[in-house]
Amino acid sequence: MAGSEGRPVRRIAITGMGAISALGIGANALWQGMRDARSAIAPLVPPTNGAGGSEAGIRMKVAAQVRGFDPAAHFSSAQLALLDRVSQFALLAADEAVAQSGLVFDEANAGRAAVVIGTGVGGEVARDEQSRRLYRDNAERVHPMSIVRIMPSAPASQVGIRFGLKGPGFAVSSACASSNHAIAQAALMLRHGLADVALAGGTEACFSLPGIRAWEAMRVVADDSCRPFCVQRRGLVLGEGAGMFVLEEIEHARARGAVILAELAGFGMTSDAGDIVAPSANGAADAMRMALRDARLDPADIDYINAHGTGTQLNDSTETRAIHLAFGGHAGALAVSSTKGVHGHALGAAGALELVAAIGALRDQVVPPTANFIDPDPECDLDYVPNAARTMPVHAVLSNSFAFGGLNAVLALRQAG
Repeated sequence: MAGSEGRPVRRIAITGMGAISALGIGANALWQGMRDARSAIAPLVPPTNGAGGSEAGIRMKVAAQVRGFDPAAHFSSAQLALLDRVSQFALLAADEAVAQSGLVFDEANAGRAAVVIGTGVGGEVARDEQSRRLYRDNAERVHPMSIVRIMPSAPASQVGIRFGLKGPGFAVSSACASSNHAIAQAALMLRHGLADVALAGGTEACFSLPGIRAWEAMRVVADDSCRPFCVQRRGLVLGEGAGMFVLEEIEHARARGAVILAELAGFGMTSDAGDIVAPSANGAADAMRMALRDARLDPADIDYINAHGTGTQLNDSTETRAIHLAFGGHAGALAVSSTKGVHGHALGAAGALELVAAIGALRDQVVPPTANFIDPDPECDLDYVPNAARTMPVHAVLSNSFAFGGLNAVLALRQAG
């Protein structure tokens, strides 16, 4: 495969993945939950109020939270002084991804290893804690490490420090498209020889009181569950977690005998340049078309789309129209599902959690279902694989992420070969 200037395009392999989600710690726990349509959406556990109780008056009813998570079981007290929950999640997911990849970083390769991590809001829990100290408790000082816990680049820096990676390292923040943008940026660096290996993905820990209140105010949050694409859908359900992946130039992976989970064949990125909230079917369709062109795939080559599928009225009907625009007559032959009914909408980490579904579909030849589906909506007229996983040939997939601000990022994957 050659680039526009006739030079070979470096192909990108995925050799490791890790995750933490409402389904638990580990990519396998997430994948099995998605396959089984085992929803982790449950009654919201409100943030603590700092006085031994929970915040009162919260209207949000349900969420997909990482429950029972004890940071002290994974990090020392000295480490925790530097880590917001968002960085804790990123580190645990990165540990799993690197372990699966079999990579060992040393002075010989650390300078050729990059870190790119997406997040929508960054260190929201630490920001909320310190705001309470100032405005409720009238404290004159905040925690001295507040900045390094809150900054959106903290997860990327902490992961780089963990493994001693000395190549490019930075954050990407594009709301709900952050993970897919981060993975695309990492892949671009590998393609152009700026690195040989990259850790890339997304992380989010958004359950602060201000964050919850802000989502309540938008009136797009469901009070029962997340039901993408069905007529009874009532809105999105917030989630949290992280997904991290080891990307390598494919010959680099083969030379060391790595197991290749899938090939990241291409990506498409567009902006609607229209409404700050309302999505555009044309913008989303253009991103899917761009991903197909970049991957040298025809529409008929795609078997499955992991949809953005938030469960809101506007997103799901708009995404359906976009798929029709991008795929034409092949749209009706596609299997399309959203896994957000299982793990919620993890905002900047959404695409990273959903990449686990895309890889799982390719490896197991099983399409995860759209959970919590009741009745079809006439405006959502595709095959959404309702409620039960489907065994079928899966050779190539798209994974969609569409964000507030009209920011679209689509990944194309195919079987390792």
